[in-house]
Amino acid sequence: MTMFSENDSLNKADLQLVRTLAFGARMLSLDGHDDFNQGQVSGRRPGRNGFFVKTALRGFDEATPTDMVWADLLERSMPDPKAPPELPLHEAIYKARPDVNGIVHSHAPWTLLFGATDMVLRPISHAGALFMGSTAVFTETSNTVLEADLADSIASALGDGITVFLRNHGSVVVGKSVRHAVVFAQMLEHACHLQILASQSKAEFHWASDMDVQAKQEFIFSDLSVRSYWDWSMRRVLREMKDVNDWP
Repeated sequence: MTMFSENDSLNKADLQLVRTLAFGARMLSLDGHDDFNQGQVSGRRPGRNGFFVKTALRGFDEATPTDMVWADLLERSMPDPKAPPELPLHEAIYKARPDVNGIVHSHAPWTLLFGATDMVLRPISHAGALFMGSTAVFTETSNTVLEADLADSIASALGDGITVFLRNHGSVVVGKSVRHAVVFAQMLEHACHLQILASQSKAEFHWASDMDVQAKQEFIFSDLSVRSYWDWSMRRVLREMKDVNDWP
């Protein structure tokens, strides 16, 4: 595993992937996922036995395309010291889920708080509708995921879902692309925030019917829609984080 520099040669597809990861990190920052330099976003090209992941030395708010570490799923060498310590978490999920090409692990506050409760996530909003039937809760430990066995347990808890709450630790959100994983992580934070606010109200609150949930999942979260949410988020990054214009 190595962190590439601007002088290293990457093919066009990998250059696009690391740029996408860097933009994803900045989107997560603007959406409130910062926790010092903790948390990761990773991605791979479909069918590859390796992935890029944000280095442990950078937070979401400052990550650039050159801050991505390559990890080979087939190589058994000591990890690069710049790699995030929770690398086993990403490795386990990519091995268990060939359909997953993007992963976000973050300590977003509303998601972390929601996962610390016994509430069931409800489709109060469009965002909440995305996750119906696709969430799990991992309660074995709240510690940093350093060991392969623990990472495998989390991957097992995730199953074929979109997200797993790590009790008192945050969440893991996956998608078939980096775009999907980042957008879904943003949606999860919004859904958890709204439901916590609703639970604090003295008024009874309601949520979407199963029929509406299915319709929302098919239209509001279609690939075209996810792409439009990603594009909006990119424009926001370009407006608010001017340094991205200097990226190679």
